[in-house]
Amino acid sequence: MTVLLDRPPVQAAPPATRPAPARPARSRRDPFIDLLRVAGMALIVFQHWTIPVLDYEDGRLTTGNALATPGVWVVTWLSQVMPLVFFAGGAANAISFARSEQAGAQAPAWLAVRLRRLAWPLLPLAAVWIPLPQLLLTLGVPAQPLEVGARLTGQLLWFLAVYLIAVVATPYALRLHARHGWRVPAALALGAVVTDVARFSTGFNPVGYLNVVFVWLAVHQLGFFYAEGRLRGAGLLAAGGFGAAALLVAYGPYPGSMIGLPGAEVSNMAPPTLAMLAVGLGQIGLAVLLRPALVRLPLGRLLDWAGPRVMTVYLWHMPALFAVTGVVVVLLGVDTPRPGSVLWFAGWPVWFGLLCLVMWPLVKWFARFEAPPALPYGKTGTRGMLAASALVGAGVLTLTVGGFAPGAGPFLAVLALLGGLLMTVPRLES
Repeated sequence: MTVLLDRPPVQAAPPATRPAPARPARSRRDPFIDLLRVAGMALIVFQHWTIPVLDYEDGRLTTGNALATPGVWVVTWLSQVMPLVFFAGGAANAISFARSEQAGAQAPAWLAVRLRRLAWPLLPLAAVWIPLPQLLLTLGVPAQPLEVGARLTGQLLWFLAVYLIAVVATPYALRLHARHGWRVPAALALGAVVTDVARFSTGFNPVGYLNVVFVWLAVHQLGFFYAEGRLRGAGLLAAGGFGAAALLVAYGPYPGSMIGLPGAEVSNMAPPTLAMLAVGLGQIGLAVLLRPALVRLPLGRLLDWAGPRVMTVYLWHMPALFAVTGVVVVLLGVDTPRPGSVLWFAGWPVWFGLLCLVMWPLVKWFARFEAPPALPYGKTGTRGMLAASALVGAGVLTLTVGGFAPGAGPFLAVLALLGGLLMTVPRLES
């Protein structure tokens, strides 16, 4: 992905057909990876648009979660698809990096392209959201709902911050993969175990954020095996992953839901836990097990259309939600019915239709920013690209923490993004 993954330009062999490691072929894209990207994004949007329970009273917008309904948490074991997105990203990055090496490019040049594809689409989002709250405040829109929308729009960029870590690590992770194979994801999984033990035994929750690296890079690393056609035992991986998750939830300190719920003391997502890693392994095994059937689906035209737009959909689906919320909930005073009630099911098609109606022009207008401007070929250095990555990461992290709420934060974030983008411009050879 770019979330956001770059579309893999080659066809990886089915996991059971090639016994030895090999560089991916260069002839065709792998429709399975494209499908994971697009289906993953569709599920993310569907979930974000479906689960909010919204109420507006006395100038305050309150947000609940429909998945907090007792017993419904089991849905999140399939609907929380971030593990599959990172897995697809690992496969796409391995394939793309192999092609880049075969073309004679060095790792810094590959990283520069990835940074531009990640950072460039954020600029129009910032161009809209930095002035928008101030403009709407002058028009009399209540401040608290605006702040909720501005903050949440930025907070969902956490994925880009973490995915940037995976992208920067890819050249080094591939070297470890070539030398140590399965020992790399095993070591990352062990790191997740140690992190959770330290977190829950000491009660010091911040240590859990080490799992941002251990959990997400572990599933990203499994994508390398898929890209080489070496990911076998899909059924065992699915059963083992989901089985381990069930045991961890039943006998450990982990909640059943794989998304954060209001009032919950522990979240499996922020920071990610060993239970999330187990569910991710189950999802990957299940997806690979279903691969033969999935690639036969007549979805080629849909994937060709949706693939170049996934980043736009990810960045703009929450602004679409807040636009509809502002009109329906804040202006008209229509609160969300009780989840699962007759009114909730009856009103859901109208709600979803309004969201699609708003989303369509946003995709049409902003999809052009998926591809950054073409740049000339030239030299790029490792230190420069690491510095550029740090600037882009700082910008994304700033928006993740504070969102687009009025203040200096969004401006500083944009300056960091612009600085990182400028550093990716290659120095022309004399």
